[in-house]
Amino acid sequence: MEITEYIASLSEEGRLLAAAAEKAGPGASVPTCPGWQIRHLLRHTGMVHRWAAELITEGHTTPQPDGGEPDLDGEELLDWFRAGHRHLVRSLEAAPADLECWTFMPAPSPLAFWSRRQLHETTVHRVDAESALGGPLTTVGAGRAADGIDELLTGFHARPKSRVRCSTPRTLRVRAVDTDAVWTVRISDEPPQAVRTPAGAGAGSGGSSAVGQDGSGDRVDCELSGTAEGLYLTLWNRLPLAAVTLRGDRSVARLWTDNSAVTW
Repeated sequence: MEITEYIASLSEEGRLLAAAAEKAGPGASVPTCPGWQIRHLLRHTGMVHRWAAELITEGHTTPQPDGGEPDLDGEELLDWFRAGHRHLVRSLEAAPADLECWTFMPAPSPLAFWSRRQLHETTVHRVDAESALGGPLTTVGAGRAADGIDELLTGFHARPKSRVRCSTPRTLRVRAVDTDAVWTVRISDEPPQAVRTPAGAGAGSGGSSAVGQDGSGDRVDCELSGTAEGLYLTLWNRLPLAAVTLRGDRSVARLWTDNSAVTW
């Protein structure tokens, strides 16, 4: 995705999040975030938006503390969230291509990093807000969902903070059937190592999707396959494993779902 695409999608996702939150009401439970109500979701996401915007606009090159969550509720909280989201979008739109500021994962540039990160942050929390309504979710396009999977697998969980680990090495394959995207994730007692592989690879003989060997001949213990959107939301623990097709050792998939909650 291009940076302009990230920013335009971020703008839309924030509007959708606010609309769903307003419809649900501040006291509505958020089933995808146990223990949270809509008010907690707005405070958290709005805080993250403002924190990112300050890094961008001030050009901080070292980590900065966030500004904390506000003691607001109801219409005041919604207005605060919407204002912070607009400020983030405008900050990204106005930022120079050679922006210099702190980031916490590899990226082509700080501007690309923050545009991408805040899009996926907001998309996942928009899903949270819509889940409080109990109805259908707004669709995430296959290309954008695949981009989010890539960020999660090759970015977040390549960091030392990842808790997806196993004393016995295991290999998980993730296959998005509506794109050419296939990832091989090697899980060990170190942070997971994920690589994106050609769609025809990682399938054993004949290019089938059977669990057995990946493209290098190494064993694949488990495969998760489905639409890019289904995989994106499942890997972010916003949908259950039943939302995708699982082949092979279910315990490998459980290693992910039980340990993959992201911490900054």
